[in-house]
Amino acid sequence: MRKVRCRIKRQDSPTSRPYWQEFEVDYEENMNVIILLMRIRERPVDINGKVVKPIMWEASCLEQVCGSCTMVINGVPQQACSALVDKLAQPIIIEPLSKFPVVRDLVVNRKKMFETLKKIRAWIDIEGTHDLGPGPKYSPQLQQVRYLLSRCMTCGACLEACPQYGDGFIGPFAIAQAHLFNLHPTGAFYKDERLKYMAGREGISNCSNAQLCVQVCPKEIPLTEAIAEVNAEVTRYLIKLITGSK
Repeated sequence: MRKVRCRIKRQDSPTSRPYWQEFEVDYEENMNVIILLMRIRERPVDINGKVVKPIMWEASCLEQVCGSCTMVINGVPQQACSALVDKLAQPIIIEPLSKFPVVRDLVVNRKKMFETLKKIRAWIDIEGTHDLGPGPKYSPQLQQVRYLLSRCMTCGACLEACPQYGDGFIGPFAIAQAHLFNLHPTGAFYKDERLKYMAGREGISNCSNAQLCVQVCPKEIPLTEAIAEVNAEVTRYLIKLITGSK
């Protein structure tokens, strides 16, 4: 029977040293990395026949919607649920995301992504607006732009690929989300607040335009276009701030 071999980078706790273990399982048709990990968990025996601790990982939707199963597979940050074994070179190398603290094995703490969304006010305030009647209508063109930006699932793939993230830069996902809410008629009330943050030390000036983020985004969000738009908005914001114009 055909076998699937993989090497997994493991870590027992947030403070312990990482180590590698190799496994081999029976191949299954349409097998993805989640199924591979499940088969190892059912029989946690490494390539040398040693019984080991079951592997920890996160998964929820299994439909490339939640982003929780994001990990580095053969050097590429991607979702384990959509990574098909048939399309991966063996041994399949599986590692946790390196830009986030490891909790255990392939589980990482992505809390700082959600804290960043708070910093850029990535939501629409509805209090006091519920009784103002129908909201403004969008053009089909704006609907399409906002829809593409709204597909972000905060998976962390773009941050893993970004060479600047982790050095005082909020990352491409946050810039794109700031653009999304700036384009909303109600969200635009806080546009200057977001642009002020983007003009600060964690903001857009730290982007090196490597464009790796857009290559790994599983939702094909036009991240580089959003970054360019926000960059232009920040420039206009700073000019108005300096000149005092409206």
